[in-house]
Formats: sequence, C-alpha cells, structure tokens
Amino acid sequence: MQEGNRALRSIVVVGGGSAGWMAAAALSRAVGQRCRITLIESDEIGTVGVGEATIPPIKTFNQTLGLDEAEFLKRTQGTFKLGIEFVDWARVGHRYFHPFGPHGIQFDLSPLHQYWLRIREQPGTPGLDEFSMAWAAAREGKFDRPSRDPRSVMSSFDYAYHFDAGLYARFLREVSEARGVQRLEGKIVAVAQRAHDGFIESVQLADGRRVEGDLFIDCSGFRGLLIEETLKTGYIDWTHWLPCDRAMAVPCESAGAPTPYTRSTAREAGWQWRIPLQHRIGNGYVYSSPFMSDDEAADKLLQRLDGKALANPRPLRFTTGRRKLFWNKNVVALGLSSGFMEPLESTSLHLIQSGISRLLALFPDRDFDPLVIDEFNRIAINEFERIRDFLILHYKLIERDDSPLWRYCAAMSIPDTLQYKIDHFKRYGRTIIEGNDLFGPPSWLAVHIGQLNWPQRHDPLIDLRDLDGETMLVRQHRAMQEAAAAMPTHAEFIAQFCPAGKPMM
Repeated sequence: MQEGNRALRSIVVVGGGSAGWMAAAALSRAVGQRCRITLIESDEIGTVGVGEATIPPIKTFNQTLGLDEAEFLKRTQGTFKLGIEFVDWARVGHRYFHPFGPHGIQFDLSPLHQYWLRIREQPGTPGLDEFSMAWAAAREGKFDRPSRDPRSVMSSFDYAYHFDAGLYARFLREVSEARGVQRLEGKIVAVAQRAHDGFIESVQLADGRRVEGDLFIDCSGFRGLLIEETLKTGYIDWTHWLPCDRAMAVPCESAGAPTPYTRSTAREAGWQWRIPLQHRIGNGYVYSSPFMSDDEAADKLLQRLDGKALANPRPLRFTTGRRKLFWNKNVVALGLSSGFMEPLESTSLHLIQSGISRLLALFPDRDFDPLVIDEFNRIAINEFERIRDFLILHYKLIERDDSPLWRYCAAMSIPDTLQYKIDHFKRYGRTIIEGNDLFGPPSWLAVHIGQLNWPQRHDPLIDLRDLDGETMLVRQHRAMQEAAAAMPTHAEFIAQFCPAGKPMM
C-alpha cells in the first residue's frame, strides 16, 4: 500500500512568454486548485516572442485548454496556415510547397506519389505540388475548413495558424490567472538547493521574497536559469549540421491580403521567413555568423520587405542543439531553456506543447521516480533528434553552390539516421519513419521531391497492379482545382470568422 499522499503541492514556473504561459494554462487546466501554481516573470527581462508560425497540433493544444478558435485568432491577430512555401532552396529559381496533409487521397495499396513517379517525365504531367489540396487552395489565396467526408479531396488537408506570440502569451495569462495561477513580478537573484540531493528547494526574488516549490518548470529562455546555470545539465551543440546561429527579426506593414501559408526563402547565408498576420507581416533572416555579419544581415532583411518596416531589426543569437537532459532532478525545461531548433519548419511552439503533454502523461509525485524522468528524457531526446534530421534534410539536399554556406552544407557529413532515409527514398521513393516522428511520410515526401532527391525507380508493386493510376491522378487533380475555386478567399474567411481589428496595446 502507498504511504500517505505524495501528490505535488506546488509548481513554480520560472519565466513567462509563450513557454511559461502555455505551461501555466495547461497545468492549471489539468490540476485545477488542488496544486498551487506560481509563475514568476520580469517585465524588464522580456521574451524572444518570434514564434508566430505553427503546425497543426497547436489546434489540439488550444482545444485541450478550452480555447474558442475564433476568439483566440481575434486576440492574437491570427491567420490560417496551409503549409510552407520554400523558395530558392534546392536551387535558385526553384520553389516547392510543404503542405499540411497528404498529396491526394490514396486509391491503392501503394501511395499516390508512386503512380505520379511512374508518369512524371511524360509531357504535361503536373508537378507533385499539384496533387496537394493544401497547395491548390494556398496558391489561389483561398481557405476553408477541411471536410469530414474522407471521400472528398476537401478532407485531404489540414491547417495551423500564424499569430502574434506576445499576444498569445497575454491571452493565456488571462486564462491562467482566471484558473488560479498566481503571477509574481520580479527577478530571481538566488536559487536554493536541498543539501542532500541537489533538488531545487526555492528561488529568491530581488525584493527578498522566497518562493518554494515541489516541481519547477524552467521557461527562462536561452540562459536556462535552473536547468543549466544551477543544475549544470550540459548542452549538445548541433551547429556543425545546422550552421545558422543568428537571426534578425522585424515586422513590416501588410502588403495586400494575407497569404494562407508561410514562406521560407533561401538567401546567401541562410534563409528569410515571411509570416502574414492580420495587422502586419513578421519577417526574419536566419543566418550563419561565419558567413555574414549582423549589420549586413539587418541591411539585407530591410531591403527585402514587402512593406515599410515597423521597428528596427532585433538581433537573436542561439546555438542549435539541446540540453543533455530535459528533466533533471525536479526541474523540467520547456521552450528555449530546453534547446533550440531554428524555425525553418515552425516547430518552436510545438516543442513547448509536446513537452507539456509529455509532462502531463508522466506526471510526477514528490518522490520524482527516476524511471519516470528517464522515460520523459528518452522520448524528448528522440523527438529532438528526429526533428533535427528533418531540418538537416533541407540543407543537405541542395544543388546550390553560389555561396560559402551552401557549399559547406552540400559537403557536410550528416547523421547516419538521416543518410539511411535519403538513400531509401533515392532508391524507390519510399519514406522511412522512425518511431514517433513529428513529421510523417507526407512531409518527408514533400521535402525529398522539393529538394530534387529524385528516386531512381518507382515502387515495383504498382507495375503488377491492375489499376489505371494515371486516370485516378487526373481526376484528383481536376477535383482539387474545382474545390479550390469554390472556396472563399483567405481574407474573406477571416473577415467572416475572426476579424481582429486594431491590435490592443
């Protein structure tokens, strides 16, 4: 029999921003008033706040919090996202689309793209993007919700959001405080550890207040106040595979109707993001400091905006990689304190979300069973490494040799786990997925083909099938064009469903 009640009595979230308030909102929803939740943040420190593009699982997270989609989008100046357009990545002048959802509706044992591979070199065969319902809509600036009828091409796409991360944190703060989360304003100046095991016992604020806790959530950003500065957890650097280590971020005025997709454009020493919100466009240049100076990156970014800059470019410095442990003793690191993946595939907020979900699935008591902590770290490490490989894929599969960065990427060695996937796709066009990959076969397919990793042959099985695959492809392509034509424009859908008006200051 269990002895006594060992349930957590108090949780302390160190840091605000998206990570802190996502954690506070989710934890308060899960434990209610039965465990005290305190969030400590300082207005003087500020947050990074550039995580404005997301992937589809954010919808599930918001639903779990009980958020109304329309209200959330109004409060955060949000727009809809059907995928990411990649420009000039494989080579200058080439572009492709990474859609949310598969390429078409599978009509046989083999995936649709295998039939496309068989005929792709025939004159008049559309590119693979043309068999994506998400791209059919995105290209025309259209948006509507997916159908629930699996027979309809309108069921073959998904969506996520673009939104202002600062406004999202503010919205979640209101939600959290309404559920009993206590916010303390102040800077942490000291951290006390238990003498016998090194667990965090309390933190002390500059005004002398001491805040005790059983579980601490480190959302303190790159510095990792608890996970690194206090517990010395260690960091694994992946810069040799993902060489970008700087970013300049700047908002600009909107230029016409917002596109229902993110755009990533490869540049001389990295890449530029474009994220359309209702009230502005978010922009940034992610680059590698050995190949470009900060001043040059800022100048290049300002020259390439669609509208007038609304601020000066804000510099960010980072080291791509992860903590050796995400959960150490009684500290769980979320967000930038856990590691950093450049926002090439919009995973920043998702990694916060998945860390929270994992914590709730492996929720501790005051004994902090090492078995539970080990499992949390095992899953988190696997997730980070699988996402790492997917990002490296973009840099490795290139024909560009017009600048030192791209020549470096083309020549660099890559993890064996990724090389195996590249080799398999190169042979038969098959996507290899390991465990719980965040990015499934449709995503890997889009990037392999988009980055010109052409298979040497198609799946041999389809040559033995008694099926007119070409006719099926033609029908789906036509159906997607017709469905996109019937959809409202992205701007019309927003105006009807979630118009935000002017942003609140």
